[in-house]
Amino acid sequence: MLVAAAAKTEATGESTAPVTSYRMAPDAQELNGSETTADAPLLKPGAHTYKDRVEPGQRKHYAVQLDAESSAYVSAVAVPRPGDSMGARDGISVSLEAMDGTQCGVGRHRTFLSAGGAYPVADYAERVAGAGGACKAAGTYRFVVERGDASGGDPTAVPVELKYVSVPANSASASDPAGDRTALAAPGPGGGGVGVQGGGVQGGSGFNDAAEIRPGVWKDQLWPGETHFYRVPVGAGEQLAADARFGSAPDAAGPPYVITGVRMGLSNAARGYVMNKTGGYQGKPATLSLTTPAAAGDSGGAGGDAARGMRLAGWYYLQVSLNPKVGQGNPGRVPVTLTVDVGKARKEARQPGGSTRPTAAVAVRHRDGRLRAVGYAGVTTGSLLLLGLGGWTLAARRGGE
Repeated sequence: MLVAAAAKTEATGESTAPVTSYRMAPDAQELNGSETTADAPLLKPGAHTYKDRVEPGQRKHYAVQLDAESSAYVSAVAVPRPGDSMGARDGISVSLEAMDGTQCGVGRHRTFLSAGGAYPVADYAERVAGAGGACKAAGTYRFVVERGDASGGDPTAVPVELKYVSVPANSASASDPAGDRTALAAPGPGGGGVGVQGGGVQGGSGFNDAAEIRPGVWKDQLWPGETHFYRVPVGAGEQLAADARFGSAPDAAGPPYVITGVRMGLSNAARGYVMNKTGGYQGKPATLSLTTPAAAGDSGGAGGDAARGMRLAGWYYLQVSLNPKVGQGNPGRVPVTLTVDVGKARKEARQPGGSTRPTAAVAVRHRDGRLRAVGYAGVTTGSLLLLGLGGWTLAARRGGE
């Protein structure tokens, strides 16, 4: 469904171009989370998807039943209206708790990235099998979603989409959140000499209708205020690298400079946050790049959000957004070119003294026969650093070496 962007033309001069709103799963069950710890509605794992709404400052509870062997990932996707201006402290927090209030692991908070326009945001709370800590026993637990302070922004209720993914302890793969495949034990080979695919693509509005893409070069267009979703299969031990090149606006001299004018985000197979990149835009070409650690690797707790988010193999969801402020004096769409690489990552590198650090690299053949090398490496205990290797290219003969 196409809706008008919620920009206030008289106040800001922004265009009201038609942008695609996030589409909830067509079979999502509507429910009402409890504002107390009692009578919380039950979320079931698997293909079930649920939807609710959350007011500013509201805290909603949902029940989930965990066994003692599987990892559990319970996610929430909060969906402001495209182009809405949200409060600086607004967003959602998610956590998983035992019935006595003990928190299972670390809670997560995601803001609406509202410097000029809000985007859909998603993350999960998890209980990882075999990880130790609280909540190891089978039983009933609570998934909690809390909305932030909307002061200075839109105070209306925000729709949320909820999903519970359960992964066996001996598996690194999650069920496909879109529900159209029962499992993704191995999405199949990605880059590394596999024939490059590409062409025109219409990105989806969210996780449920994300456009499937493979390694290659893909072209799309975005209205100001719009976010498009694409899903990419990433197998265990593989690494994803992506560039999003935003082309010139229809009237390159018209738009103002917008600090967070362009964005590229990444979520994993259970809708967990991996990373988010933003950059300035003033109607002239701009590029955002990201490179991940290896999927389903053992980071040993190091690496922060990126390593945590790459814990699973399966579909990974790229999100590309254009700030609605780009539409000031420019009602047209902006072309976007996505270059996607997927390839096997290197194993851990042995360091002096016998220690190791996680290292990974992708070398993927492009149409012109070159190999692009990109890397992600750990440099200190408990942290990982994205290495700027995007400029390295290695000459390679056609036919694969």
